[in-house]
Amino acid sequence: MIRRTITCATLSALLLAPLGLPALALALPAADATTTDVAALPATPIDPARLSAHVKVLADDSFEGRGPATRAEVKTLDYIIGQMKETGLAPGGDLQANGTRSWTQAVALARFEVKGSPKLAFSDHGHRLPLKFGDDVVAHTLVPVTSVAIRHAPLVFVGYGVKAPERGWDDFKGVDLKGKIAVVLINDPDFETPPGHPTTGKFDGKAMTYYGRWTYKYEEAARQGAVGMLIVHETAPAAYGWATVKNSNSAPQFDVIRPNPSAAHPLLEAWLQRDQAVALFKRAGLDFDAEKAKAQYASFKPVPLKGQSFSAAYQVAASTIESHNVIGVLPGTAAPDEYVFYSAHWDHLGIGLPDAKGDRIYNGAVDNAGGIASLLELARVYAQAPRTRRTVGFIAWTAEEKGLLGSEYYASHPVYPLAKTAGVFNRDGLSTLGPARDISTSGNGHLSLQDDIAAMAVSEGRRFTPDAVPEAGHFFRSDHFSLAKRGVPAISVNGGVDLYQGGEAAGRAAERDYVVHRYHQPADEWQADWDLRGQAIDDGLIYKVGRALADGTAWPTWQDGSEFKTIRDKTSDQRH
Repeated sequence: MIRRTITCATLSALLLAPLGLPALALALPAADATTTDVAALPATPIDPARLSAHVKVLADDSFEGRGPATRAEVKTLDYIIGQMKETGLAPGGDLQANGTRSWTQAVALARFEVKGSPKLAFSDHGHRLPLKFGDDVVAHTLVPVTSVAIRHAPLVFVGYGVKAPERGWDDFKGVDLKGKIAVVLINDPDFETPPGHPTTGKFDGKAMTYYGRWTYKYEEAARQGAVGMLIVHETAPAAYGWATVKNSNSAPQFDVIRPNPSAAHPLLEAWLQRDQAVALFKRAGLDFDAEKAKAQYASFKPVPLKGQSFSAAYQVAASTIESHNVIGVLPGTAAPDEYVFYSAHWDHLGIGLPDAKGDRIYNGAVDNAGGIASLLELARVYAQAPRTRRTVGFIAWTAEEKGLLGSEYYASHPVYPLAKTAGVFNRDGLSTLGPARDISTSGNGHLSLQDDIAAMAVSEGRRFTPDAVPEAGHFFRSDHFSLAKRGVPAISVNGGVDLYQGGEAAGRAAERDYVVHRYHQPADEWQADWDLRGQAIDDGLIYKVGRALADGTAWPTWQDGSEFKTIRDKTSDQRH
């Protein structure tokens, strides 16, 4: 754990000198009159040009969007492993028959692809109302069937689809959903409640809980016995537009291999456009907004959508495939059986629906070739420095875009003991607009690693900014969550938005522009004019925090009240 008394200059000298790098700040280029309050950037051993070079390669069209279990996976793994070898890492993956380790961890996944043109429709008192796949609704199936045939299934509105007895909440109230389709709202019941509303704060206010995530809602639908679930999409509570939903659900879907898939997934998992939901409720004699307002109270009861039903017919190609996490390590000198990991996911959406320009390759430059670039450069810096007391590892996850599946597989089949893993620093995204005065994390981690990151930022003359949109549920949307929910101190570190040149207004505007125009779209491509100095100083910061952890004996902790603290505490006897 970082001591708050370490100064920036002292730490720079300690950490950068072994690399043969000067412990000096990087000078900013000439700035306009509104940005002259800071004269220099923190020192960092990370080279922005090298970051850009990695992204340029991985986001090239020849990598075909880096889809798992495609020919692009082979090309992607070859590049990452080649870079790790060149850097000097040791293979840290699966243990082989001869006692050595491979570079990869094999990840068995179930693959599901909707074939042909799905036929989806509502019926209003028997009158069929076809839905256009992609524009009105998207659907997939994550149970091993060859076809889906749902005929005139009754529809029941179940509010936010939450059953949380510890919060005094049950949207289902014992309703029988067998053979029925549950219709639910996205996010939490208190996302839009005003101050003074009896529900405000019951689900952490604007900050999304896991109950607000679509993954939870589908899981609960399965537990409640529903044949399917329609989640009503609204941009603000989802934190992304319909294009993201459409693109993410139109490609083949994946899941970890489960002994009983139906226990975790209803037969049909779907998203519905808001305007379609409004029309559906109107046909049932209901006002969508009025029913939504009722769902924001614990007294809410399920509402059958009278006279309305849903039908679906499509073929499913279900198969088992093998993808891979990539793992490289630098063994520790004194405590090689204790671990600090850096991670990032290598996959993106592959080849999918064309955009307005006809581009079908989802290059994933920012998301997440940028994270892999950071991972590879952090590995290079560690390899060039003296070895640390603890083992430092670097993991490139697969299938993050399919539901954090590579990290989920690792967390349930750990190559290295989770109890002896001191911390995980995950990188998901790329800061392309230049350096920022702040640094952030995905959601509020409620753990000491976040405090250490904040303290290091202050020591560099910067600051920590809490996640500005906690309602987006970012904590549950990156690979660190797979480990965190098992008690491992894990966190995803993000760039800040208060730019040295342009300030917070420019940073927020650019962030919104990315989400609207490039996130999970073919337009997320490498650009030569990116300013990656922000990514470089952020990587430098987590290098300093991680190295102090890897050279120390402290074990990061979850704060009191965190749902993960009890899980971690159960393994305390395995740490010394």
